[in-house]
Amino acid sequence: MNYRIQVHESPEEIAAHEWDELLALQARPTPFMRHAYLHALHASGSACAATGWEPRFMTLHTDAGLQAGVAVYLKTHSYGEYVFDWAWADAYQRHGLHYYPKALAAVPFTPVPGTRLLARNAEARQVLAAGLRQWARDQGLSSAHLLFPDEDDLQALSAEGWLVREGVQFHWVQDATQPVDSLDGLLQRMQRHKRKNIVQERRKVSEAGVSFTVHEGSAIDEKLWDFFYACYCSTYAAHHSTPYLTRDFFRHMARHMPEHWVMFVARRGDAALAASLIAVDRARQWAWGRYWGCTEHVPCLHFEACYYQPLAWCIEQGFKRFEGGAQGEHKMARGLLPVKTASAHWIRDRRFEAAIADFLGREGAGVSAYVDELRERGPFKPAPAHKD
Repeated sequence: MNYRIQVHESPEEIAAHEWDELLALQARPTPFMRHAYLHALHASGSACAATGWEPRFMTLHTDAGLQAGVAVYLKTHSYGEYVFDWAWADAYQRHGLHYYPKALAAVPFTPVPGTRLLARNAEARQVLAAGLRQWARDQGLSSAHLLFPDEDDLQALSAEGWLVREGVQFHWVQDATQPVDSLDGLLQRMQRHKRKNIVQERRKVSEAGVSFTVHEGSAIDEKLWDFFYACYCSTYAAHHSTPYLTRDFFRHMARHMPEHWVMFVARRGDAALAASLIAVDRARQWAWGRYWGCTEHVPCLHFEACYYQPLAWCIEQGFKRFEGGAQGEHKMARGLLPVKTASAHWIRDRRFEAAIADFLGREGAGVSAYVDELRERGPFKPAPAHKD
C-alpha cells in the first residue's frame, strides 16, 4: 500500500467530514476527538502555540483518501495533561538535557479514554504509529507521548517499542445483568453507612434551599453559558490558577456541538449559585463529568452538582456509563468504581528509556495493588451467592 504522511499546523487543514467519518469507525470514539472540538480548542486560543500547545496533526493518505490521523501537539510544558511527567523533565534538566519540546498525542485538557490513532484498519494504524515515532525522531524531540488510548492504540504503539504507563480513574457503569432505574435504586445497593452518608450530604444541600434545573443541548442559552463560565473560572481562582479554556471555546461548543452538553444549575429561589457541565454521547449512551464551579459555598454542593445530579440524570436517561474524570478516590464512595487507564511513551535517549521503563514497572505494580485494595473496600454490598 502506498501510504503518504502529512503533518498539519492546524486542524483547519484537514477536511472536517473526512476526520469525523474516520472517527465514527473507531472502537472507542468520543465527542472530544471530533473535528469541531479540536478546532474549537485551537481557534478559541485555548490550545495553541501561545499557550504551549502547538498543533502538528498527522494524517495518513492513499489514493483512496484519508486512512488514518492523530491529533499531535508540540508541548513546551506538561500542564493540562493529567499524566504527570514533571519528574522526567526534571531528571533531563539535572543531566543538562532538554526535555521540552516534546510531542504529545492527546486531547488537550481532557483526560477521557478513547481512540487516539484514528484508522480505517489495523495496518493503517500501525503505519501511523510508526510514522509518529519517526517524525518525533526526525524533529530531534526528546520524547513522544500518547495519552488515554484504547486497546487498539496500545497494541500498535507497543509493537513500535513504546512504554506503557497505567493510571486509575473512577467510572460508574450500569450493571447489564441487574440494571438500576434510579439513583435511589443505586443507593439501595450500597452498604448502609455509605448510603447514609450520601443521604446526609444530599439533605444538607436541600436544607440550604438549593434545587437544580437541567438544561440540555440548544436549551443552554447564552446567559446560562455566561453564568457557567463565571463558575468555571471561580474554580480555578480558588486554586490560584488560570482557566485552560476560554469563553470563546464554549461559544464554539454552543454553536457547533450543542447536542453533546448537559448543564446542571443549582438555584436558591430565582438566584443561580452553581453549575456543572457534563458531555454526552447519546448514541453510545456514555457521559463524562467535565467542569463545575460555584459563586457561593454550600456544604456538599460539589458532590450534588458533580455526581448525584449527573448520575441521576444518566440513569433516568438509560445511559450505560458515567466517567468522573481524573483522580479522586472520593468518587468511589459515591458509586464510581476504579478503572485502569493507560498512556504510551517513546523516549529517544536509551539511558532515560531504561530508567523510565524500570520506574514504570514498579509504578505499574503499585497501581495494580492500589486498584485491588480499592475494589476490596468498594461501596456496594456483596453480590448474593447463587445457590446450586
